[in-house]
Amino acid sequence: MTPVRTALVIGGGIAGPVTALALRKAGIDATVYEAHPGDSDGGAALTVAPNGLNALEVVGAGAAVRAAGRPIPGMAMGDGAGNRFAEFAGLPGLPPSHVLARADLNRALYDHAVDHGIKIEYGKRLTGVEESADGVTARFGDGTTATADVLVGADGIRSTVRTLIDPDAPGPEYTGLIGIGGFASGSGVTPDPDVMYFAFGARAFLGYWWMPDGRVAWFSNVPEPDAATAFASRNTPPAEWLERLRSLHADDVPGNALLQHSRAEDLFVLGGIEIMPRVPHWHRGRMVLVGDSAHAPSPSSGQGASLAIESALELARCLRDLPGPSAAFTAYENLRRPRVEAIAAAAAQTNKEKSAGGPAGPVDPEQMFGFVQRFRVDWDERVAG
Repeated sequence: MTPVRTALVIGGGIAGPVTALALRKAGIDATVYEAHPGDSDGGAALTVAPNGLNALEVVGAGAAVRAAGRPIPGMAMGDGAGNRFAEFAGLPGLPPSHVLARADLNRALYDHAVDHGIKIEYGKRLTGVEESADGVTARFGDGTTATADVLVGADGIRSTVRTLIDPDAPGPEYTGLIGIGGFASGSGVTPDPDVMYFAFGARAFLGYWWMPDGRVAWFSNVPEPDAATAFASRNTPPAEWLERLRSLHADDVPGNALLQHSRAEDLFVLGGIEIMPRVPHWHRGRMVLVGDSAHAPSPSSGQGASLAIESALELARCLRDLPGPSAAFTAYENLRRPRVEAIAAAAAQTNKEKSAGGPAGPVDPEQMFGFVQRFRVDWDERVAG
């Protein structure tokens, strides 16, 4: 039996409540400490892939997340001229991916966690830690503290826990792309409701899909080599961005029609898209990283949320089965690092293709997605030390 009985989970988001649920399933009492004073709202849409959905089933959250989103099993890829070079209806034997707003995913996970006994404390910004032979104490900006056997950093791409584990740890890196999204109404574009479309235009990349209210949701990735310009783009008025996007997609099908029928007030500008480079140290002493704090691939992977969910379960399995934090954290990193780094490398290649107008050769869906989406966390298998 593991000597770990309690855990502090730093950060809400996606990884936080899933980690707490998985730890609870492993017999470890976990509390989530979220820096912000309340629930998040707004934000871009994201996809939970089949591997993420199957991992959510382990902690009983699959149905809640499916209810918050919409299944889109298919995918089509083409160029800005409307030519298709890949189209498929999902991988055989797998559930469909679900698309949903990040805020809706967060709410579904938080509600499920609270309903299953997980305590979530808001307004708890981590400022420091103190470790001892028996446990770890977190200090928060409001002057309070909390102590447990281990501390899990689920605090995202700008993780405080990561810098406490390793003051020399790298921070996020800019991908060379700016992310912008919006909605089109009355464009005459009628996507298949079961397909998400990706168009590699000559000057920018466009993804789009049908929504139940009749609108078409879309996002554009705009190449921008200068990071300072990319992050300053958040301050550009939406009307200016809309005009620029209309110019960038003027020769694209159906990008031109979608942008011409979009409103500036519906735009959300994410700014420069970031990833995490290789993080040398995932753990130290009684502290460990999970989710984006350790591995944040480009959104081009479609796997950020799903990998975080997988890692939460694998960490809980290791703490359940191995004698003490050191052995558990080492096994966890050995299980996860090869997979997440391979997916991050593939996403980096996709980013290059977005800037270059599309992939250089034919696309094999099984080869491209099979390794990623067919992965399963076997909760019942014992982790070997």
